Amino acid sequence: MDSPDLSGSVAGEGLKPRPLEDAARPKPRPPRAEGTFDPLYEKSKTVHNKRIDGPFRRFKWFVMVVTLTIYYVTPWLRWDRGPYAPDQAVLIDLANRRFYMFGIEIWPHEFYFVAGLLIMAGIGLFLLTSAVGRAWCGYACPQTVWTDLFQHVDRLFDGDRNARIRLDNAPWGPAKIARRASKWSVYLLISFLTGGAWILYFADAPTLLRQFLAGEAAPVAYGTVAILTFTTFALGGFMREQVCIYMCPWPRIQTAMLDEKSLIVTYKDWRGEPRGSVKKASKNPDLFGDCIDCQQCIAVCPTGIDIREGPQIGCITCALCIDACDKVMAEIGRPRGLIDYATLEDCEREQAGSPPRPAWKALMHLRTWVYFGIWGAIGLALLFALGVRNHTDLSVSPDRNPPFMLLRDGSIRNAYTLKLRNMESRPRAMEIALEGLPGALLWTDAIARSDAAPSQQVEVPADAIRTVRAYVLMPPGSANQSFSFRLTSLDEQRETDVQETAFNTPGGE
Repeated sequence: MDSPDLSGSVAGEGLKPRPLEDAARPKPRPPRAEGTFDPLYEKSKTVHNKRIDGPFRRFKWFVMVVTLTIYYVTPWLRWDRGPYAPDQAVLIDLANRRFYMFGIEIWPHEFYFVAGLLIMAGIGLFLLTSAVGRAWCGYACPQTVWTDLFQHVDRLFDGDRNARIRLDNAPWGPAKIARRASKWSVYLLISFLTGGAWILYFADAPTLLRQFLAGEAAPVAYGTVAILTFTTFALGGFMREQVCIYMCPWPRIQTAMLDEKSLIVTYKDWRGEPRGSVKKASKNPDLFGDCIDCQQCIAVCPTGIDIREGPQIGCITCALCIDACDKVMAEIGRPRGLIDYATLEDCEREQAGSPPRPAWKALMHLRTWVYFGIWGAIGLALLFALGVRNHTDLSVSPDRNPPFMLLRDGSIRNAYTLKLRNMESRPRAMEIALEGLPGALLWTDAIARSDAAPSQQVEVPADAIRTVRAYVLMPPGSANQSFSFRLTSLDEQRETDVQETAFNTPGGE
């Protein structure tokens, strides 16, 4: 591992140290020559971040392992739903319009559950951002996770930061070509596995994998894998920090959520400035701050920014600069926390002489509790709706043309299309009954008219919708009136659903 330069000099050696109040002030821009313009885009520079160890780096390792394990392993988990339903724990069954997640099954008409989860995810991001800045970006964002994985592949083949810089600057030759080919092959393998894992969420994983390898899968499966392989290879392998800085809209959105109470990675300039080497600071301890300008915070940053310049859009709040700075402070015998998680309010109090406040206390403010309360309320509402939802559903559509049939004996018949939904993973017998229509008889296209009665029983397959043509007969002289179909499951649950409709007669308007 590269060691920090602890004997460097003050930035701008030979000049007098700047006053403390001017230490963090940006230098004025030199006058622009006449007829020249500022470039619209800055040329991208390859970021070679240095290996570092510390509590935030270890937490980043933990999150990466957990998230990648969830992504790659989840399609292979099994869940017994009985003989009539798929046994894949998490499955997005587009063909049958179902979403399975362990013991939960979501139907198309229950999309409000999915909408609620998306709202919870959005509010969760607001909550996380308002509390600890871009911690999502720094640890759990897919772009961050795969970029981190690819950066470890870089170190495996090319070495740490200085070795990678030397290799980048070296001319192309057999050794460099071999290293690049090997590394990019691993990039491609990871990207292919990423795209392949994604399609396994949409069909039975073992079956789809066999079909895919045998060339028997649907063309959309091969197309999806190809697109995701290319995007993962490009975004994780080469574009990396450019996605976070230029392509992602979230950094622009989150700036509206941060204020002086937000806990973010902060450089304490009143403590670190003016910067000076250990040697110079030892000779004039009152003239220099704690920052020795070793630039280790820049070297470990995955986006290559200098946190000492203040909050900026390139900071993803991964806190690796805290690990690097704390390590340097320990080596030179100065207190940790020159770069630390802190709010602007706490920084002002600490600059005025107050002791540092624990980070957890900074989270205990009103906005965090409001976001958490809204997030929790939506979650509890979804759980309540999930617990009380009915697994039996009925929809009724009366025939409009003709609205009624006048039979030879003067009786009147109306026809209806019923859709009986059985949301259980087993076949169920159900009863269709008429309510509010005295003297009416009911039969279906599978039941003879001679067997007409006020109620009929039908069998509905497991996890399916059965369409039934139902006929309702009323005696001569009946008037237009409203009534209801009642659907009841004939099992221990005795679930019911009632739908109101109308009976039309010749005398109606």
